Amino acid sequence: MPPLRIVTLPAIPVVLSITGGYIDTAGFLALHGLFTSHVTGNFVTLGASLAEGASDTTAKILALPVFCLVVFITRLLRFQLEKSGLPILGIWLSLQFVLMTLAALVAVRYGPFPDADTFPAVSTGLILVVAMAIQNAFHRIHLSSFPPSTIMTGTTTQAMLDLADLVHGVPAEAKPAVQARVTGLLDSIVLFGIGCGASALIFSHAREWVFVGGPVLSAITIALYVREKMHGVRS
Repeated sequence: MPPLRIVTLPAIPVVLSITGGYIDTAGFLALHGLFTSHVTGNFVTLGASLAEGASDTTAKILALPVFCLVVFITRLLRFQLEKSGLPILGIWLSLQFVLMTLAALVAVRYGPFPDADTFPAVSTGLILVVAMAIQNAFHRIHLSSFPPSTIMTGTTTQAMLDLADLVHGVPAEAKPAVQARVTGLLDSIVLFGIGCGASALIFSHAREWVFVGGPVLSAITIALYVREKMHGVRS
Protein backbone atom coordinates (compact mmCIF):
# COMPACT_ATOMS: atom_id res chain seq x y z
CA MET A 1 0.00 0.00 0.00
CA PRO A 2 1.65 3.30 -1.05
CA PRO A 3 1.97 6.02 1.59
CA LEU A 4 -0.74 8.65 1.63
CA ARG A 5 0.27 12.12 0.55
CA ILE A 6 -1.68 13.82 3.34
CA VAL A 7 -3.16 12.76 6.66
CA THR A 8 -6.84 13.13 5.79
CA LEU A 9 -8.57 12.20 2.59
CA PRO A 10 -9.34 14.99 0.11
CA ALA A 11 -12.89 15.69 -0.91
CA ILE A 12 -13.26 13.43 -3.97
CA PRO A 13 -12.07 10.18 -2.32
CA VAL A 14 -14.25 11.04 0.68
CA VAL A 15 -17.41 11.05 -1.42
CA LEU A 16 -16.28 8.01 -3.40
CA SER A 17 -15.87 6.01 -0.18
CA ILE A 18 -19.36 7.00 0.94
CA THR A 19 -20.67 6.11 -2.53
CA GLY A 20 -19.05 2.68 -2.40
CA GLY A 21 -20.73 1.79 0.87
CA TYR A 22 -24.03 3.37 -0.11
CA ILE A 23 -24.44 1.64 -3.47
CA ASP A 24 -23.22 -1.74 -2.27
CA THR A 25 -25.72 -1.71 0.59
CA ALA A 26 -28.56 -0.48 -1.64
CA GLY A 27 -27.92 -3.27 -4.12
CA PHE A 28 -27.69 -5.90 -1.40
CA LEU A 29 -30.95 -4.82 0.23
CA ALA A 30 -33.06 -3.98 -2.81
CA LEU A 31 -31.72 -6.59 -5.25
CA HIS A 32 -31.68 -9.69 -3.06
CA GLY A 33 -28.04 -9.82 -2.06
CA LEU A 34 -26.36 -8.39 -5.15
CA PHE A 35 -23.02 -6.72 -4.42
CA THR A 36 -22.46 -4.01 -7.03
CA SER A 37 -19.10 -2.66 -5.87
CA HIS A 38 -17.05 -5.84 -5.66
CA VAL A 39 -17.30 -9.39 -6.92
CA THR A 40 -16.25 -11.48 -3.90
CA GLY A 41 -19.57 -11.22 -2.08
CA ASN A 42 -21.49 -12.32 -5.15
CA PHE A 43 -19.75 -15.70 -5.11
CA VAL A 44 -21.04 -16.23 -1.57
CA THR A 45 -24.60 -15.04 -2.21
CA LEU A 46 -24.75 -16.95 -5.51
CA GLY A 47 -23.68 -20.13 -3.75
CA ALA A 48 -26.29 -19.53 -1.05
CA SER A 49 -29.01 -18.92 -3.65
CA LEU A 50 -28.12 -22.09 -5.53
CA ALA A 51 -28.00 -24.13 -2.32
CA GLU A 52 -31.41 -22.84 -1.23
CA GLY A 53 -32.94 -23.21 -4.69
CA ALA A 54 -33.65 -19.48 -4.90
CA SER A 55 -34.29 -17.85 -8.26
CA ASP A 56 -32.36 -14.63 -7.67
CA THR A 57 -29.19 -15.73 -9.49
CA THR A 58 -29.16 -14.03 -12.90
CA ALA A 59 -27.54 -10.74 -11.90
CA LYS A 60 -25.10 -12.50 -9.57
CA ILE A 61 -23.94 -14.80 -12.37
CA LEU A 62 -23.55 -11.91 -14.80
CA ALA A 63 -21.94 -9.52 -12.30
CA LEU A 64 -18.42 -11.00 -12.52
CA PRO A 65 -18.04 -11.07 -16.33
CA VAL A 66 -19.67 -7.64 -16.63
CA PHE A 67 -17.40 -6.21 -13.94
CA CYS A 68 -14.28 -7.69 -15.54
CA LEU A 69 -15.23 -6.54 -19.02
CA VAL A 70 -15.94 -2.97 -17.90
CA VAL A 71 -12.64 -2.67 -16.03
CA PHE A 72 -10.83 -4.04 -19.09
CA ILE A 73 -12.57 -1.58 -21.44
CA THR A 74 -12.05 1.31 -19.04
CA ARG A 75 -8.32 0.66 -19.06
CA LEU A 76 -8.17 0.52 -22.86
CA LEU A 77 -10.28 3.66 -23.25
CA ARG A 78 -7.99 5.47 -20.86
CA PHE A 79 -5.09 4.97 -23.27
CA GLN A 80 -7.16 6.45 -26.09
CA LEU A 81 -8.38 9.37 -24.00
CA GLU A 82 -4.82 10.19 -22.98
CA LYS A 83 -4.02 10.95 -26.60
CA SER A 84 -6.98 13.32 -26.89
CA GLY A 85 -5.95 15.57 -24.01
CA LEU A 86 -9.46 15.39 -22.55
CA PRO A 87 -10.03 15.41 -18.75
CA ILE A 88 -10.10 11.65 -18.25
CA LEU A 89 -11.22 11.56 -14.63
CA GLY A 90 -13.97 14.06 -15.38
CA ILE A 91 -15.22 11.81 -18.17
CA TRP A 92 -15.34 8.77 -15.87
CA LEU A 93 -17.17 10.72 -13.17
CA SER A 94 -19.69 12.02 -15.69
CA LEU A 95 -20.29 8.54 -17.10
CA GLN A 96 -20.80 7.20 -13.59
CA PHE A 97 -23.38 9.93 -12.96
CA VAL A 98 -25.28 8.96 -16.12
CA LEU A 99 -25.28 5.29 -15.13
CA MET A 100 -26.36 6.03 -11.55
CA THR A 101 -29.19 8.19 -12.85
CA LEU A 102 -30.33 5.51 -15.29
CA ALA A 103 -30.31 2.85 -12.56
CA ALA A 104 -32.30 5.11 -10.24
CA LEU A 105 -34.89 5.81 -12.94
CA VAL A 106 -35.37 2.10 -13.67
CA ALA A 107 -35.58 1.23 -9.98
CA VAL A 108 -38.10 3.95 -9.14
CA ARG A 109 -40.20 3.19 -12.22
CA TYR A 110 -40.30 -0.60 -11.86
CA GLY A 111 -39.39 -1.30 -8.24
CA PRO A 112 -39.67 -2.67 -5.69
CA PHE A 113 -38.30 -6.00 -6.87
CA PRO A 114 -39.82 -9.04 -5.13
CA ASP A 115 -38.22 -11.14 -7.88
CA ALA A 116 -34.57 -10.24 -8.54
CA ASP A 117 -34.53 -12.17 -11.83
CA THR A 118 -36.97 -9.87 -13.63
CA PHE A 119 -35.55 -7.76 -16.43
CA PRO A 120 -35.88 -4.40 -14.60
CA ALA A 121 -34.22 -5.80 -11.47
CA VAL A 122 -31.34 -7.37 -13.40
CA SER A 123 -30.97 -4.21 -15.47
CA THR A 124 -30.80 -2.03 -12.35
CA GLY A 125 -28.20 -4.30 -10.80
CA LEU A 126 -25.97 -4.60 -13.84
CA ILE A 127 -26.09 -0.86 -14.59
CA LEU A 128 -24.82 -0.28 -11.06
CA VAL A 129 -22.18 -3.00 -11.49
CA VAL A 130 -20.93 -1.11 -14.55
CA ALA A 131 -20.92 2.18 -12.65
CA MET A 132 -19.00 0.74 -9.72
CA ALA A 133 -16.59 -1.18 -11.95
CA ILE A 134 -15.72 2.17 -13.52
CA GLN A 135 -15.22 3.64 -10.05
CA ASN A 136 -12.94 0.76 -9.07
CA ALA A 137 -10.92 1.23 -12.25
CA PHE A 138 -10.53 5.01 -12.20
CA HIS A 139 -9.74 4.97 -8.49
CA ARG A 140 -6.81 2.65 -9.08
CA ILE A 141 -5.66 4.63 -12.13
CA HIS A 142 -6.13 8.23 -10.99
CA LEU A 143 -6.35 8.04 -7.18
CA SER A 144 -4.00 5.16 -6.44
CA SER A 145 -2.28 6.96 -3.57
CA PHE A 146 -5.53 6.92 -1.59
CA PRO A 147 -7.23 3.88 0.00
CA PRO A 148 -9.75 1.94 -2.11
CA SER A 149 -13.29 3.32 -1.97
CA THR A 150 -15.15 0.04 -2.39
CA ILE A 151 -13.37 -3.01 -0.94
CA MET A 152 -12.63 -2.68 2.77
CA THR A 153 -10.98 -6.04 3.49
CA GLY A 154 -7.51 -5.01 2.34
CA THR A 155 -7.96 -1.53 3.79
CA THR A 156 -8.90 -2.88 7.22
CA THR A 157 -6.06 -5.41 7.16
CA GLN A 158 -3.49 -2.73 6.33
CA ALA A 159 -4.89 -0.38 8.99
CA MET A 160 -4.55 -3.06 11.66
CA LEU A 161 -1.02 -3.93 10.51
CA ASP A 162 -0.03 -0.26 10.68
CA LEU A 163 -1.60 0.16 14.12
CA ALA A 164 0.28 -2.88 15.35
CA ASP A 165 3.51 -1.45 13.94
CA LEU A 166 2.89 1.85 15.74
CA VAL A 167 2.20 0.06 19.02
CA HIS A 168 5.33 -2.06 18.60
CA GLY A 169 7.38 0.92 17.53
CA VAL A 170 8.70 2.10 14.17
CA PRO A 171 11.78 4.14 13.30
CA ALA A 172 11.30 7.83 13.98
CA GLU A 173 11.82 8.76 10.34
CA ALA A 174 9.09 6.32 9.21
CA LYS A 175 6.53 7.16 11.90
CA PRO A 176 4.91 10.21 10.21
CA ALA A 177 4.28 8.26 7.00
CA VAL A 178 2.78 5.31 8.87
CA GLN A 179 0.58 7.61 10.96
CA ALA A 180 -0.60 9.41 7.83
CA ARG A 181 -1.39 6.13 6.11
CA VAL A 182 -3.31 4.60 9.00
CA THR A 183 -5.33 7.80 9.45
CA GLY A 184 -6.31 7.78 5.79
CA LEU A 185 -7.19 4.09 5.93
CA LEU A 186 -9.38 4.54 8.99
CA ASP A 187 -11.04 7.56 7.38
CA SER A 188 -11.91 5.44 4.35
CA ILE A 189 -13.35 2.64 6.51
CA VAL A 190 -15.49 5.05 8.53
CA LEU A 191 -16.76 6.83 5.42
CA PHE A 192 -17.65 3.55 3.75
CA GLY A 193 -19.55 2.59 6.89
CA ILE A 194 -21.39 5.91 6.86
CA GLY A 195 -22.48 5.18 3.31
CA CYS A 196 -23.70 1.72 4.34
CA GLY A 197 -25.64 3.09 7.29
CA ALA A 198 -27.22 5.91 5.31
CA SER A 199 -28.28 3.51 2.57
CA ALA A 200 -29.81 1.04 5.02
CA LEU A 201 -31.70 3.81 6.81
CA ILE A 202 -33.09 5.27 3.57
CA PHE A 203 -34.02 1.83 2.23
CA SER A 204 -35.96 1.03 5.41
CA HIS A 205 -38.15 4.09 4.81
CA ALA A 206 -38.13 4.58 1.04
CA ARG A 207 -37.38 1.16 -0.49
CA GLU A 208 -36.35 1.50 -4.16
CA TRP A 209 -36.01 5.27 -3.83
CA VAL A 210 -32.73 4.53 -2.08
CA PHE A 211 -31.11 4.41 -5.53
CA VAL A 212 -31.72 8.13 -6.02
CA GLY A 213 -28.83 8.63 -3.64
CA GLY A 214 -26.46 7.29 -6.31
CA PRO A 215 -26.77 10.18 -8.77
CA VAL A 216 -26.85 12.66 -5.89
CA LEU A 217 -23.49 11.41 -4.64
CA SER A 218 -22.14 11.32 -8.20
CA ALA A 219 -23.25 14.91 -8.77
CA ILE A 220 -21.45 15.97 -5.59
CA THR A 221 -18.28 14.23 -6.77
CA ILE A 222 -18.45 15.99 -10.15
CA ALA A 223 -18.95 19.36 -8.44
CA LEU A 224 -15.88 18.72 -6.29
CA TYR A 225 -13.90 17.69 -9.35
CA VAL A 226 -14.88 20.86 -11.22
CA ARG A 227 -13.94 22.97 -8.20
CA GLU A 228 -10.55 21.30 -7.90
CA LYS A 229 -10.01 21.53 -11.65
CA MET A 230 -10.72 25.27 -11.57
CA HIS A 231 -8.20 25.68 -8.76
CA GLY A 232 -5.66 23.51 -10.55
CA VAL A 233 -5.59 20.87 -7.83
CA ARG A 234 -6.11 17.83 -10.02
CA SER A 235 -5.40 17.22 -13.71
